[in-house]
Amino acid sequence: MLRKSVTQSFGAAISSWTTDHLTDTVVRRSKRMMLDTLGVGLLGTSTPVFQTALQYSRKYEAKEKSSVWGRPGLTLPAQYSAFVNGIAVHAMDFDDTWHPATHPSGAVLPALLALAETLPDKPSGLQLLLAFNIGIEVQGRLMRFSNEAQHIPKRFHPPSVVGVMGSTAATSKLLGLSAAQCVEALGIAASYAGAPMANAATQTKPLHIGNATRRGLEASLLALYGLEGNKHILDIDSGFRVFYKDYTPTEITNGMRGGPFRWVLEDQDVAFKRFPAHLGMHWVAEAAAAVREKLLGEDPNFDFGQVRKVTLRVPQSKYIDCPFPKTEHEARHSFQFNGCSALLDGHVSTDSFTDAQIERKTLKDLLLTTQIENPEDNPSNFDKMYCEVQVQTADGRIQTARCDTFYGHWRNPLKQVDLVRKFKANATTVLSLEVAEDIVSIIDDLENIPDCTVLGSCLQTIDQSARGASVCGA
Repeated sequence: MLRKSVTQSFGAAISSWTTDHLTDTVVRRSKRMMLDTLGVGLLGTSTPVFQTALQYSRKYEAKEKSSVWGRPGLTLPAQYSAFVNGIAVHAMDFDDTWHPATHPSGAVLPALLALAETLPDKPSGLQLLLAFNIGIEVQGRLMRFSNEAQHIPKRFHPPSVVGVMGSTAATSKLLGLSAAQCVEALGIAASYAGAPMANAATQTKPLHIGNATRRGLEASLLALYGLEGNKHILDIDSGFRVFYKDYTPTEITNGMRGGPFRWVLEDQDVAFKRFPAHLGMHWVAEAAAAVREKLLGEDPNFDFGQVRKVTLRVPQSKYIDCPFPKTEHEARHSFQFNGCSALLDGHVSTDSFTDAQIERKTLKDLLLTTQIENPEDNPSNFDKMYCEVQVQTADGRIQTARCDTFYGHWRNPLKQVDLVRKFKANATTVLSLEVAEDIVSIIDDLENIPDCTVLGSCLQTIDQSARGASVCGA
């Protein structure tokens, strides 16, 4: 038997994986990812970047239309629905994060839900779960072909590279493309990939997710219509390898021809954020909050104006070393801002990134005392990094706390009750509590739902009276 190329093996796997390959662990973890993604996406529909993208996208029309989350009665062509909903997911940097580093769910779920609404035969919840996990799996495997991908990115934003490939794999599966068509789709998608890190901490960063999910869907549709790409895109030096200098791909063999199979998601869970900021901020916030407790334990009336020096010992990463952020997006990517916010308030929350909080004098004074150190034993790696916060007061006291694994990290995952609480807090900024609870119930029983597009009905419903039924879309 002739050996397949890596690209051919991916195409064969995407087309041949079935719901029988899904495991209880993967179903449970991916449903948590879906619920969290929908919640942060609904919250993100309130942001200026979402509003701008929606205004642009409404210029386009098509016979087949898909829902815009949080906008009842408003539909767009599937690609643009995926685009704006994907932007909403990452608009506040509140979405899940994986290792190696990427935001896996937002690049996949908006495209799948948009596509599902346009198909004549509506996919079941189980089919949605399979397609979603294929999109996650492809991202995970591609990142594992590179040691560079293990570290906090420096050159490009990973969702813009592996995310578009994951969206392509997922939507190819939902479209029922053949193995050969899946190969073409991956080839097409690679020409949509890539976004420089220079746009991190700006309004443009959420477009990386929006573009990934939209372009992946477009690549699959173009392959369906017969467009061809390079059939060895994952193999050759001038193909996917251009994104990773140490890229060493291997073909997919496990799970083929009835052999053993194990999903990447079974071995590597994702991190869920408790506040909307870059993942690295969660270490520094937890450590800073612990220092605050120590200071207040010594003196319940401690005046934080008496702080003379704050030292943050964190990994080296230029784009999240931002001493004096001026915008909410810069603040979400600032070790200094999040450390000082947690020191002053005991936590970081959605409200921490408002103009009023960013501009408060007490915070700015504390930022002036703050310095960064990059210990050699603290790698720029979400699986190995730590954060240590040290505070020196005017009377010479020193308090220190260290965070090795924050609550929400894959080593210390959010309890289901806290994940649901986060979802409801986010979703009810747009939907009624009753609708939010319906979504929780649908996701919880997704593998038994005959028509996954019921989620689209929920995501557009604003209040209970407008629905006239106890279950979305009923």
